[in-house]
Amino acid sequence: MFYWIRLIGLIIIDSVLVNVALYTSLLLRFDGNINIPEQFMDAALYLVPWWTLIALASMVFFKLYNRMWQYASLGELSGVIKAITSSMAALVILIYLIPLPYLPRSVYILTWLFAVILIIGSRLLWRITRNAIIKGEKQAVKRTLIVGAGDAGAMVARELDHNHALGLQAVGFVDDNALKQKLSIYGIPVLGPRQDIPRLVDNYDIEEIIIAMPSADGTVIRDIYNVCRQTRIKTRIFYGTDELLNGRPEIREIQLEDLLRRKPVNLNIDEIAGYIKDRNILVSGAGGSIGSELCRQICRYNPAKIILVEYSENNLFDIDNELKEMFSNLHIEAELCDVKDRNKLQEVFKSSRPQVVFHAAAYKHVPLMEKHPGEAIKNNILGTKNIVEISDKVGVDTFILISTDKAVNPTSVMGASKRIAEMVVRDFNRISKTKFASVRFGNVLGSRGSVVPTFKQQIQKGGPVTVTHPDMTRYFMTIPEAVQLVIQAGAITSGGETFILDMGEPVKIMDLARDMIQLYGYEPDKDIEIRIMGIRPGEKLYEELFTAREQMAATRHERIYIREENEDSLSANIIEKIEKLFIHNTFLNRGDVLKLISMVLPEYNQHKDLDIMKNDVNK
Repeated sequence: MFYWIRLIGLIIIDSVLVNVALYTSLLLRFDGNINIPEQFMDAALYLVPWWTLIALASMVFFKLYNRMWQYASLGELSGVIKAITSSMAALVILIYLIPLPYLPRSVYILTWLFAVILIIGSRLLWRITRNAIIKGEKQAVKRTLIVGAGDAGAMVARELDHNHALGLQAVGFVDDNALKQKLSIYGIPVLGPRQDIPRLVDNYDIEEIIIAMPSADGTVIRDIYNVCRQTRIKTRIFYGTDELLNGRPEIREIQLEDLLRRKPVNLNIDEIAGYIKDRNILVSGAGGSIGSELCRQICRYNPAKIILVEYSENNLFDIDNELKEMFSNLHIEAELCDVKDRNKLQEVFKSSRPQVVFHAAAYKHVPLMEKHPGEAIKNNILGTKNIVEISDKVGVDTFILISTDKAVNPTSVMGASKRIAEMVVRDFNRISKTKFASVRFGNVLGSRGSVVPTFKQQIQKGGPVTVTHPDMTRYFMTIPEAVQLVIQAGAITSGGETFILDMGEPVKIMDLARDMIQLYGYEPDKDIEIRIMGIRPGEKLYEELFTAREQMAATRHERIYIREENEDSLSANIIEKIEKLFIHNTFLNRGDVLKLISMVLPEYNQHKDLDIMKNDVNK
């Protein structure tokens, strides 16, 4: 009902305005004399219905009545100009074709000009009046400083002005660019560089700060956040190209990912679409942290269907429902299946006929796998062997194993099992038409059971935050970043590679703990205790991305490298060796597991970092 009232009201207003424009033009043409010559007055009256209908039809054609004028921008204003120009051109053509009564040529030009001014003016007047009414009714707002006077900062400023439910009012920008100093955006001034933030907060009674720099890396965000922390003012962030594309910024609390983030991954969309679009894609471990994000991103490239293989009933239920809601037109098959169950896995492959496989199903928790080494071996090695052999048998085109930096010089059962899984994939590539490859990377922020969610829970409980060793370091990347690179690696593989993702600089777990405590508004070792617990079984002090025998070679993607090493002596016929070792060890005890690993991986050293820890204690 409201739509029709609004539509009729706008049509009536526009009908009046275009004719006011016509009459005003006649007045000006005859020097403001209201006694317009009779022949031209009669001609104008005759043209009124034609001019009105053509102008309204043109505005309907250009969808001017479907626009929300309270958010009018250059796009809406150009639409008005196109509509009036088109309608005036149509009227002039009709005058000479039919013919219709004519007016002096200057009247057409003046009518066009006044019609544009009046219609645009009516829309802007509505916007100004509406904003004035809303501001008059608005309750107290928080004075807000926006860090970043670029496109994102301008978008945030517009959102604060339009979305009064946020209760924020932009009073100034901060930007380090000297060329932007003393300029303004939407009437909001650029007040100074980032080091002036504490002074600006005091001088302008700032109550909240929003960082609007989506393209800045984690080092810049960390520096800005540290300056903002000095003020003890609430600081939030706008980050993400998706929000920029949608035109509505999402302003949220600063997270650890913001302090560690790097420049966005550049993907070759054509390469990725070439091997995913309109093809059958299978993801094992589809309900896990990496597997579920793989599914989300793969679905964006329009596969023919996606097959979700997952052992956990709840995880499978969650990701299946999520994908069906997000991608309702996509063919999604949910298969409750354990990769250790060879017969069930074979049935799934035969019925679904996948062409690309991402193998993300694995046990990953190092201390837990030290306690249950037999399960690590069966799931990570035998499970991989099963899915590799079946993939070859049904003619899969591309197979990507998700591996880990813990596979390098492994000191844990989990790391050793993933190293052997890499060897299985590499060995099978020699005898198969399927392109088999592995992708190796470090820790991902926010994955289940990882350090970030653990620290979060400990902080929310009031501490202590537990760190195993003050010098422990890890490589980190976000889950979406890791998955984007995994998918890109699948596009560039020719088979047999172990790809290594650029993980940036390693991060001290102690620094990570301090950053998280500060993000929650506490002081480390004052409000929240950090307690050193000692290295757990199987853990390393630091992770490596490649061994002393390995070298990294560049690929055509700047963030993906290939591990180079002649491994024929290690990985050749590895599947045959594994089968022999497992014949009499269906239920492996710890001794059997360590013996098995040592036979396949002579370099395996489970005591390496425990010895380091003991030496530190003795010192």
